[in-house]
Amino acid sequence: MTTTGNAVPVTWRDYKELTKPNVVLLMILTAAIGMFMAVPGMVPLHVLILGNLGIALCAGSAATINHLVDQRIDRQMARTFKRPVAQGRVAPRQAALFAAGIGVLGMAILLIWINALTAWLTFASLLGYAVVYTMFLKRATPQNIVIGGLAGAAPPLLGWTAVTGEVQGHGLLLALIIFAWTPPHFWALAIHRREEYAAVDIPMLPVTHGVAFTKLHILLYTVIMILITLLPFATRMSGPLYLLGAVVLGGGFLYWAIELLRDKNPNAPMETFKYSIIYLMALFVVMLIDHYLFPVHTL
Repeated sequence: MTTTGNAVPVTWRDYKELTKPNVVLLMILTAAIGMFMAVPGMVPLHVLILGNLGIALCAGSAATINHLVDQRIDRQMARTFKRPVAQGRVAPRQAALFAAGIGVLGMAILLIWINALTAWLTFASLLGYAVVYTMFLKRATPQNIVIGGLAGAAPPLLGWTAVTGEVQGHGLLLALIIFAWTPPHFWALAIHRREEYAAVDIPMLPVTHGVAFTKLHILLYTVIMILITLLPFATRMSGPLYLLGAVVLGGGFLYWAIELLRDKNPNAPMETFKYSIIYLMALFVVMLIDHYLFPVHTL
């Protein structure tokens, strides 16, 4: 344990929190499944381990930069005021050095042991989240999460390129699923936290266009997302088990989107947000199981 200049104790848990481990774990799940979906058999072990390690380190670096950039608004929001940089447990200089260190290490791992394409795509997604989204889009437009969602959608494509060394259609389709999932996922949280976003002048959609408008768009994006999740079956990347899972899980998402629009349940925004996380994890796990039980894919 060390201390900052203000004599605030710093532990390894503070550095762990800087990396947003729960978010990174979800990203690595989709990246790993992207690897498995790219091959009919087993992913080479070194690619599975080192590829995901490199992606995780770069994602953690981007998350740490987010803590640095957002430290002022983090102090004013109930969801984030306890974050290490916002609380002063980790000094900005320490956080910057930590972000640089794990980012460089992650890139080195990908460049040396995986391939240059994956390394540079990972670096682009790091910049997309830490710089383009956090520094500019987040404060510039209510479409911030739609445009910025490109960076968050990258992990399964990165997993795919780590194995194949190529950007292929099915890898892009996996990224498209997450890209379509991101707006209804995050807007549900933004509805719940709209007053906090308004107080710190972040133009999230429910702040700029109202809650009713946002709920309608959550429903529309949910329909689009469900249609996109049928494409792996339509393109013969996935089989009948995946199709069943996509329809059932999509039906659950649609239920919560409609429940939001009905405006009868005050807990619906957070319930929708929580379900969206379970939805994405379950969808990709079902996809992986189907991949080996019904190998109909044509790579």
